[in-house]
Amino acid sequence: MINLKINNISLKVAENTSVLKAAEQLGIKIPTMCFLAGYGNHPSCMVCLVQDAKTGKMHPSCALPSAEGMEMLTDTDEVKTARKEALELLLSDHVGDCVAPCQIACPAGMDIPKMNRLIANNQFDEALQVVKEDIALPYILGYICPAPCEKVCRRKQVDEAVSICSLKKFVAAEDLAKDNSYLPNKEKNSGKKVAIIGTGPAGLAAAFYLQKAGHNTVLFDKNEKAGGALVYEDLRESLPIEAVESELELIKQMGATFKLNEKIDQKKFNKLKHEFDAIILATGNFDEANTLGFEKAKFGITVNRDTYETNEVGVFACGNIIRSRKMAVTSVGQGKSAALSVDLFLKGEAIQKKHRKFNSKFGKLFESEIEEYKKETITDGRVHLEKGKLDDFTKEQAVLEAQRCMHCDCRKIDNCKLRDLSDEYKAKQSRFMFGERKLLKKQFTHEIIVYESEKCIRCNLCVDITMKNGELKGLTTVNRGFQVEIQVPFGDSINEALTKTAIQCAKACPTGAISLK
Repeated sequence: MINLKINNISLKVAENTSVLKAAEQLGIKIPTMCFLAGYGNHPSCMVCLVQDAKTGKMHPSCALPSAEGMEMLTDTDEVKTARKEALELLLSDHVGDCVAPCQIACPAGMDIPKMNRLIANNQFDEALQVVKEDIALPYILGYICPAPCEKVCRRKQVDEAVSICSLKKFVAAEDLAKDNSYLPNKEKNSGKKVAIIGTGPAGLAAAFYLQKAGHNTVLFDKNEKAGGALVYEDLRESLPIEAVESELELIKQMGATFKLNEKIDQKKFNKLKHEFDAIILATGNFDEANTLGFEKAKFGITVNRDTYETNEVGVFACGNIIRSRKMAVTSVGQGKSAALSVDLFLKGEAIQKKHRKFNSKFGKLFESEIEEYKKETITDGRVHLEKGKLDDFTKEQAVLEAQRCMHCDCRKIDNCKLRDLSDEYKAKQSRFMFGERKLLKKQFTHEIIVYESEKCIRCNLCVDITMKNGELKGLTTVNRGFQVEIQVPFGDSINEALTKTAIQCAKACPTGAISLK
């Protein structure tokens, strides 16, 4: 047995035990990307670096055998910095988006590519559930949203953007046409009550997500009809009142209560503070909130823009009362965010800004890359409806339009080690980026997987897997130095290389280089 110390803790391990494995015995987790138990070590990523306490030198722990008297450190500032730099070097050569540009541009952050894929596969119910994770009023917004997502759609470099807004409205319309429209599962009733002042897009969205979280909401409005600007602004030519009423009904079915013709003055507001566990201001008009004693900023009342808290404990604000943007989708997104903060407040938990996970992005497509992205789509042009947004797609039109999506997001967005570790170590993608980037390529002919070589970190795991499992051709490294790549030998196709190990390679790949279709 070998005696060593890791982070000043003594332990004994068998001979030929790596420092990585020795650390595991102590419950110390060292990050890895190019390591997979049962296969050879190719310490190419260098994110598993540890430091020799005696010499200060860095070593890749996956390939470093334990030695008698060794003293290693895994969590020093120098180690963390070295790992961060290793990740930044990998990112400098990485050509791929984590999140699609359309989703980034959506003020509500909706997973647009996932919605598109589900519609393209005739899974309309599932598509609506994806939409309602972030957008409580998809039918209403389908009529009036200015679709900032479509302005950045990469399909525009081919012909025209995908009709994202109309697709969102389509799944909402399909759902509303049913006898039992979709209502998300609700958490157990918390017994907590939230007053929401204002029944416009922000207030309605807040009610939807608070009801979903198990809290009881009462919405107050000075008008005789609920809907705020959706009803009382001049939207008759672009937004049918039936659309507003149909989604209002769903909010009621979620359990929300509406109290109309209720103008909230200072006296009533003070009463609400005693009767309710939290309050959300969503009146749309910051002058009204100002009469309630809230501090006025340049564009609206003062709030914490990360948490939507006002200067009063238990009182939150969202929508145009913060800043008038006249964009309902922004108000809907803020309504959800405010609801999440209120939920934490009611649970007695710390209210924190929603974490934005690391996102790799590479910008505009070059001409040759457009052809690569076209491999995943159809050539048909955008489906134009005679009355524009006032029309609804047929099922056939919706499926066809959704199939125009070019799948700009990463298939491994939720299980990519490069993304997870870059987020953990706060890596900066641009730090070591110099000169022109490499051109993205997709090998799309395999029936199970897609290979994108410019996402590869040359860990050689797929090479080892194909070799160990007896693939006739398998994968290999080609070229040298900075030009090294993982490719099929002799320029053959990926179909011939991965005849029985495609799924295994996709699961082992630490990035989105090899991923399941």
